[in-house]
Amino acid sequence: MRRHRSWTGVTALVFATAGIFGSHVAAAKATHSCKTTAERGLRACRAAAQSDKWLALGKCADLSDPTAKDACDKQAAADTTDALKSCKEQDGLRQMVCKRLGPAPYVPLIAPANFTHSTTIDNPYFPLPPGMTFVYEGTVTEDPGGFEHDEFIVTHTTRVILGVTCVEVHDIRELNGALAEDTRDWFAQDDGGNVWYFGENTTLIDDRGLPVDLSGTWTAGVGGAQPGLVMEAHPAIGDFYRQEFLLGEAEDVAEVSSLTDTVSVPFPPGTFNNCLKTTESAPISPGDVSPKYYFAGVGNLLTVEANGDRSELIRIEPNME
Repeated sequence: MRRHRSWTGVTALVFATAGIFGSHVAAAKATHSCKTTAERGLRACRAAAQSDKWLALGKCADLSDPTAKDACDKQAAADTTDALKSCKEQDGLRQMVCKRLGPAPYVPLIAPANFTHSTTIDNPYFPLPPGMTFVYEGTVTEDPGGFEHDEFIVTHTTRVILGVTCVEVHDIRELNGALAEDTRDWFAQDDGGNVWYFGENTTLIDDRGLPVDLSGTWTAGVGGAQPGLVMEAHPAIGDFYRQEFLLGEAEDVAEVSSLTDTVSVPFPPGTFNNCLKTTESAPISPGDVSPKYYFAGVGNLLTVEANGDRSELIRIEPNME
């Protein structure tokens, strides 16, 4: 969604700017909110890199073998250099997002009155009928011979977030037959047909089957997290929008790249013309750019990861959740 694009019959994305009706000083400060947020994100990233360095060096100091200690010190220095480089790359991408979206704070106005049938998600490019499961499969390059199986389960469970009743989707990702990620996502559709993303609870699972990481977990309205658009009612080439926002945790953005792509996947009839293509990226993951393809009346057909891995729609089937 272009920041100044207007939609007919659609809930407008309104961005509240603190102090915009106050003094000129407050307004001037508000105009730099996006860059200020990016700058503070950079400072936090650099501080974390330095903190990790000193912890690593502290562990190195406890080594009795001089050779091992020297190698440990050098590794800590190299890791810090890499981390600071990543911080710089993240900042560059955040600045790009600010340039595309404008300087105002990202505060979409979510009015429950504009979500009167929020759990009826029938946007043709992103339909979520409760009781249906979208099954995706693909190979994993980083794991030779690796096979990924992903079930996107649209449940009958709902959750109220920011006063809006959201549909819960249970997303289960398996790698080589073992559970690797277990996520609960929350979506709602406004009265104009736009589908909003209100949060997720993500758990990464290790090879032992134990939960090890909750990174990426966020809920709109908690800790400064804001909802975002996952699918527009009327996508147009060049539209650019946030899909989520919690600084340092959830910063995905998307751009509409095409409305006429052709995609082939195992799901019948196999070849789909006039597909919507969006390109997703996240400043906190430099280099991680993923094209996604959608077909009206079906939904997401294909996701291509930065390394070329494909997650393809295999089938759509009923579920019991």
